[in-house]
Amino acid sequence: QVQLVESGGGLVQAGDSLRLSCAASGRTFSRYAMGWFRQAPGKEREFVGADRWSGGRTSYADSVKGRFTISRDNAQNTVYLQMNSLKFGDTAVYYCAAVEAGGLSLPSGIMGYGYWGQGTQVTVSS
Repeated sequence: QVQLVESGGGLVQAGDSLRLSCAASGRTFSRYAMGWFRQAPGKEREFVGADRWSGGRTSYADSVKGRFTISRDNAQNTVYLQMNSLKFGDTAVYYCAAVEAGGLSLPSGIMGYGYWGQGTQVTVSS
């Protein structure tokens, strides 16, 4: 059973940085794509970025490109989302997600992922 646990959310000011963590367990994740999504109040869940656990390809939404970076600690089975230059519009609950996918596939849609964490709140004050 795949389990994903996010942490690292909090209240920050615009322009600050924050790093989210997603601890994964229950599988060997070498064939998995790991995604980050977010959902603001009253809005649909949207794609933030995704990364292959084995490396080789990373994808980001245009709204975060250049500000957010996904990285991994394979030894700790943890995926990170480093968020810099945070904006008020980045306020949302952030979720990590996982799917076993071959090649360099990086799904960007919600339906592309079968496993989800519980989410962590990020609030950016303006």
